[in-house]
Amino acid sequence: MPNMNTMLLQNGRIIDSANNLDCIGDVLIENGVLKQISETPIQFDGNTIDCTGCIISPGLIDIHVHFREPSSGNHEETIATGSAAAVTGGFTTVCTMPNTTPAIDTPELVRESIETAKRVGLCRVLPTACATLGRQGSTIAPIAELVEAGAIAITDDGDVVADSEMMSAVLEQCNKQNVPFMQHCQDQEMTKGGVMNAGKVQEELGYGPWPRIAEESIIARDIDLDTPIGAKWHAQHLSSGGSVEIIRQAQEKNIPITGEASPHHLLLTDGACRSLGTIAKMNPPLREQQDIDLLKQGIADGIVSILATDHAPHPLHTKEKPFAEASFGITGLECALALYAKALLGDGTCDWPSLLAMMTCNPANLINCHKLGQFQIGSLADITIIDPDYSWNIDANSFASTGKNCPFDGWEVNCKPIATIFDGEVVFECLGNRSTRCEIG
Repeated sequence: MPNMNTMLLQNGRIIDSANNLDCIGDVLIENGVLKQISETPIQFDGNTIDCTGCIISPGLIDIHVHFREPSSGNHEETIATGSAAAVTGGFTTVCTMPNTTPAIDTPELVRESIETAKRVGLCRVLPTACATLGRQGSTIAPIAELVEAGAIAITDDGDVVADSEMMSAVLEQCNKQNVPFMQHCQDQEMTKGGVMNAGKVQEELGYGPWPRIAEESIIARDIDLDTPIGAKWHAQHLSSGGSVEIIRQAQEKNIPITGEASPHHLLLTDGACRSLGTIAKMNPPLREQQDIDLLKQGIADGIVSILATDHAPHPLHTKEKPFAEASFGITGLECALALYAKALLGDGTCDWPSLLAMMTCNPANLINCHKLGQFQIGSLADITIIDPDYSWNIDANSFASTGKNCPFDGWEVNCKPIATIFDGEVVFECLGNRSTRCEIG
């Protein structure tokens, strides 16, 4: 595909969940701007992309990624390599977490992240910023200044804000600044020495237990704290089925609570720790099939409304250690869409419009970027073209990300982004082994 910003996307299934659009048609981009969407053929003399059999979606959004920059040198991932991974996975917008070295707790570091991403230019990188200085939980960060500098959410991701008074103060500031707070739901007193789900497999392997209540108790506490405040509050990387019911009850009371699910918590159980070792070591940990079933029911019911990868690249040497000492986390951006499709479409948990809503307009609304995640005539085009029947094998060694720590390495999947258009420019195209139903040229 030539590098162009004027093109016609022909005969694709156009899905824009924000605007309840699901039809076969054409999409015209002129000088990078979304010019026209039509269910009847658009007459155009120029570059065309045959999208027959493919889905034309607003650019995908991931609100939970780790790009490790700034870094003290312990990690290899950068905003540049992370952005390359993002567009390979069909993402045009990602939100980076602030648990970097140093932690992003000053306006200067927020602005630096934004400028670095602009220089890279592959996708939109929106930084979150710390709730407390250094993510230490003792001194509240300058939240107003961080938001003014461009932070789109507040979080101490990687650590919970443990002190209730501090948590209330943070929520007050988030509400005042109209930004969401994203909580890493882990009572650290309950997880001392814990490295995997508390249960039969953990007892068999002899590793430290990490009980579900460590996640559920923080969610319940924060709901109580936020009820009189009313700040947007978001649960990151849900792992426990019990958490879904707690969030459901809060939503029924109209408390502004949301939650996200990640591919690994929808497809893998704690048994993977036995078969894959440290590659299956997660924070929060992989749980049991009953938790997967309840998370999927929460998705089907709209209680869990966002899909996010928690893309956490690590050098492999940090995984090649005894289980208790190895790094937590997995690399996920480049295979996420295929894994969500495998987890949620095959058994009817959701359909394509609802799955894409959880990857486009729902996350955009959470972070108050309402123009993203949908098609808007006259705006620069952010578009992901998806072949829903593309069969391929996940190969971690071929990832654009420097992280190869992927428990899905070698899995055969059926679904792939074949082109990513950001700000009207083609920033990724799939080459080789292309489905015969989706020819680009």
